[in-house]
Amino acid sequence: MTNCKTILASKVASSFRNHIKKTISTRKIQPTLVGFLANEDPAAKKYAEWTAKSCNETGVRFNLVKVDKDALEQNIIDANLDKDVNGIMVYYPIFGNHLDLYLQNRVNPLKDVEGLGNVAVRNVYQYKQCMDDDASVKSIIPCTPLAIVKILEYINRYKADFHCGTRLKGQTITVINRSEIVGRPLAALLANEGATVYSVDQSNVQTFTELDSEGKCTAIDTNLKCLDVIPQSDIVITGVPTPNFKVPTKLLKPGVASINFSTFANFEPDVTSKASYFVPSVGKVTVAMLECNLLRLYDYQQRTMPL
Repeated sequence: MTNCKTILASKVASSFRNHIKKTISTRKIQPTLVGFLANEDPAAKKYAEWTAKSCNETGVRFNLVKVDKDALEQNIIDANLDKDVNGIMVYYPIFGNHLDLYLQNRVNPLKDVEGLGNVAVRNVYQYKQCMDDDASVKSIIPCTPLAIVKILEYINRYKADFHCGTRLKGQTITVINRSEIVGRPLAALLANEGATVYSVDQSNVQTFTELDSEGKCTAIDTNLKCLDVIPQSDIVITGVPTPNFKVPTKLLKPGVASINFSTFANFEPDVTSKASYFVPSVGKVTVAMLECNLLRLYDYQQRTMPL
């Protein structure tokens, strides 16, 4: 039996939320975040509720706008031009296809609190620290991948005081999700810090490599299966959006850190018999990272620096 610690997202988020609240109060500012809800997805509605509650507590002005999906693009354009709006987020999925990617890139990079646009995502894959050539605008990292990194730091698996590129050296990590919003950028982030990363989806298992000579993080198909890589992994991260998927506890390596970012429970109830750390959800840390990104973008906007 493993002496497992169950880590709640609220506990990890607490210090970030306190920092945000203190910063807003001390500086007497009120950054404004606009969220567009154009679907009936239960997970999106829950995320919107968390965002509203957290913003109310920290002092962020949050406006939730319910909009028809066919009017969403114009609403994003209007928010881009509105000087009183500091951050824009959209609750996906909207169309569930390439149009969602198009909409992500309609958000001005200096208002992209979720880090889903091409500028933010490209910088993740290239491990580029800044958005501008003068290195004065730090890159925005997608919220859920950033939240998971902060959780790994909290449980001392991510060594923040190490040099860049070595903070996960020696760790083998399986990420069961390869979405463009979370799974793929997360795998790149982890690989760029020195981890051996297996990325799993329905079709295959890929390995993510560290930056090559051209400054690119690449994914390589393997002949491995999920059953092969889970037992090797020091960290298993899951985000499968179905109640039917469960990681078999018997496959887990003793002492593994198990992190679930799906709305559903992707681990079996006895996961704590194998894991040293179990994180059942990450949503509240994601919202805290969203607000941290908002504060950073608020400051950048005060410089009126165009991209």
